[in-house]
Amino acid sequence: MSSLRGQYGPSIGLAGRITPGIKGLFIANFSVYVLQILTQRVGNLPIEPIFGLRPEMVYRGWLFQLVTYMFLHYTGWLFHIVLNMLMLWMFGTEVERAWGTREFVKYYFLCGIGAGIVSCLTFPNTMTIGASGAVFGVMLAYAFMFPRRQIYFWFLFPMEARSFVLLCAGIELFELLNLPDGVAHTAHLGGMLFGYLYLKRAWRLREFLTELRWKLRRRRFKVMHQDDDHYPYH
Repeated sequence: MSSLRGQYGPSIGLAGRITPGIKGLFIANFSVYVLQILTQRVGNLPIEPIFGLRPEMVYRGWLFQLVTYMFLHYTGWLFHIVLNMLMLWMFGTEVERAWGTREFVKYYFLCGIGAGIVSCLTFPNTMTIGASGAVFGVMLAYAFMFPRRQIYFWFLFPMEARSFVLLCAGIELFELLNLPDGVAHTAHLGGMLFGYLYLKRAWRLREFLTELRWKLRRRRFKVMHQDDDHYPYH
């Protein structure tokens, strides 16, 4: 089983009072968590094989797994769901306040579904559960909106939000190259990828490519300008 376990520790932010969308996600996730425990330990009929995400969902017609897997968590490790919900609250509250509940929830599910798709494509023989892919997308949105907001990594190390997100992405890439550890690192990166594409409006392909080309051209102009200063013409 490939589970989506977070591993970076809490980061202190100014999340404030819980917002309606996040409150609903909290209730849904913890309710399903209790249901998982009851079905495993009391009824001995675990729901993970049906609602966890497996690549064979396509030919079975079980596309609902792209959504349901986000509400399942590893019951043998309480920190899995606690950390996911803590990170969702800390990073998602201000995003939801700025966007509104409807837009925030839509973005959350888009990142989660995108994370599931990437996980299925990269690990076709595993089952994926957990909300971390969607949470990573929310973290990215927070960094886009408040790039210089200071947070604390492991409650100790102050850094800007954008640096924190880049650090998380770097750790995921590093862990991806190591031996399998039961964590769906590609799903984490997939959630960030789909979040980035959404935030940059990549579905408007022409606008996205035009903006990307302009940024590359502007960067080249900066480099040429620096060279001119260093090697002045006579």
